[in-house]
Amino acid sequence: MISPLEMTLFLLLASVAGVVVFRFLNLPPMLGYLTVGIIVGPHAFGIVPDSAGAQNLAEFGVVFLMFSIGLEFSLAKLRSMRRLVFGLGLLQVLGTIIVALILGFALQRWVHITWQACIALGGALAMSSTAIVSKMLAERLEIETEHGRNIFGVLLFQDLAVVPLLIVIAAFGGKSEDLVAALGIAAVKIVIALALLLIVGQRFMTRWFNVVARRRSQELFILNLLLVTLGAAFITDKFGLSLALGAFIAGMLIAETPYRHQVEEDIKPFRDVLLGLFFVTTGMLLNPRVIWEHPLIVLAFLIGPIVLKAVMVTGLSRLFGASPGVAMRTGIGLAQAGEFGFVLLNLILDKHLVDATLLQAILAAMLLSMLAAPFMIQNADRIVLRLSSTEWMMQSLQMTRIATQSLKQSGHVIICGYGRAGQNLARMLEHEGLSYVALDLDPDRVQAAAAAGESVVFGDAGRRESLLAAGLHRAAAVAITYANTPSALRVLHNIHEEEPTLPVIVRTVDDADLEKLLAAGATEVIPEIVEGSLMLASHTLVVMGVPMRRVVRRVEELRDERYSLLRGYFHGADDDDDDGHEQVRLQSVPVDPSSDAVGRTLAELGLFDVGVDVTAIRRHGIRGVEPDPSTKLRASDIVVLRGLPEALALAEERLSKHRRAGAAAV
Repeated sequence: MISPLEMTLFLLLASVAGVVVFRFLNLPPMLGYLTVGIIVGPHAFGIVPDSAGAQNLAEFGVVFLMFSIGLEFSLAKLRSMRRLVFGLGLLQVLGTIIVALILGFALQRWVHITWQACIALGGALAMSSTAIVSKMLAERLEIETEHGRNIFGVLLFQDLAVVPLLIVIAAFGGKSEDLVAALGIAAVKIVIALALLLIVGQRFMTRWFNVVARRRSQELFILNLLLVTLGAAFITDKFGLSLALGAFIAGMLIAETPYRHQVEEDIKPFRDVLLGLFFVTTGMLLNPRVIWEHPLIVLAFLIGPIVLKAVMVTGLSRLFGASPGVAMRTGIGLAQAGEFGFVLLNLILDKHLVDATLLQAILAAMLLSMLAAPFMIQNADRIVLRLSSTEWMMQSLQMTRIATQSLKQSGHVIICGYGRAGQNLARMLEHEGLSYVALDLDPDRVQAAAAAGESVVFGDAGRRESLLAAGLHRAAAVAITYANTPSALRVLHNIHEEEPTLPVIVRTVDDADLEKLLAAGATEVIPEIVEGSLMLASHTLVVMGVPMRRVVRRVEELRDERYSLLRGYFHGADDDDDDGHEQVRLQSVPVDPSSDAVGRTLAELGLFDVGVDVTAIRRHGIRGVEPDPSTKLRASDIVVLRGLPEALALAEERLSKHRRAGAAAV
């Protein structure tokens, strides 16, 4: 019998390995958790037995997920998206349930299934994966596109629909004559719980968080956050509702306070770890033998719901005014099963509404559809272009609108991204009498800016057609104003193939990808952190009495040298390498009196050959910067090196190499 500690350690080890593999394959970590659960679960290799304790703990992952969704689901956002959420989303969920009922009645001759089971299964199959879809859309910069907003609106309603579906399915487990009474009692309970949380909580939440925040304790703030989240979940649980509903309401209330963004960052570790455990335990439910023993049933429940939801959502999106291409992308994005479908499926199993074998087949099909979802979303454009005869025409019209905006302009600047940085750049260009064309993917921002007379159009700067329509061949420069290296590299690749000599200025967060962007064709790369430190240093020098002319000259020298003096820094225990990329570092190496480096010049040691720069030498407490290659090293010198970790290790080895026996002392 495996102990709880052994089970936890093994699940952590397997989860880390699974996430590493799936991240290496550029797939969502959630799929790694599901795969780990399938492999180690009791139905496959049986390494970890089915544990009720682990499943109870994993339920808190759903609680924190719903809390995070509540943070995004403010009352203002609900009002602005009400047509999509309560129109398109409602029709999608009801439509799936109705189709499940029709199919259930049609199959009565061959399969005995009640109408309650059809409604329950329809609700479970109506769900789509918020975790997978939102992550894929964010990585592809499609959240603010038209189909991205449609998808997000439907996902919001699906998340809300989980609560009444849980109530209905729980009521189905009782006697049929008590169904109406159970639904009525549940409705009264939910009204009381919502009134208690929304009315009392809305007045109380901001004041209470103000009190906690004034204590200026991060530990207290996080403890209070856990208290509020789990306390709200406790209240709804005591009213016979779901834990997730209380957490969702708590998140929605905090979204109305000034502490929303801080809360969102603090809750991430709890949410991601526990949600990962939830997916692992969900994967443990799958019995791979079912796929082998009932392949046709699994295949039917895999292909059927995917095709049904894709076609249904596409048709509904067309009714709501979407173009064929946007409607099809919306349908493809929502075709897979969702994590809340597993929550509903577990309740269906507990209430014995469906045969366990059939439920296993449905569970297997849902997991396979989620595994296929990233590939479907990644290839959505190709699928749409093959299936939609009007997509080429719609894209041509979009390019025509961009071209119309830029047709009269020449020698202008193409601004990629019209956020705060892009708008500031546009104002400075206007002030100098220079023209520009801005491309942005946020339709609300584009509409508002265009109405104000600004030269901004809806378009993806990562597409070559958009750049050409914006007058790439007539432009004087391009500015990439959003700090997203993969997208910037895509834009640079397209520009380099069309106009290799066109100046391109790129914004980044730090200097980690500076060399990569310069190699891709960027004329200048502006790292925010380095520029901020440069401004901090220049203002400090002025305050200390250094003449302004000298400060300005030094700043310009550093910029001309592409921040050579500022690049790299001494790493400490609290420094992380983002995304696992190696970064330029500074390292101090003392010269031992018995080292072979004593008496030799920097050039003789070949330090520059291994890819490092010597930024300074400290001798007798005096620090000399940018030493000459002919400088000879002395005993007890401290050499400051700058370079990548591997090059620094080679240089340190040369400096620390001990003198050969018999060599004369210098």
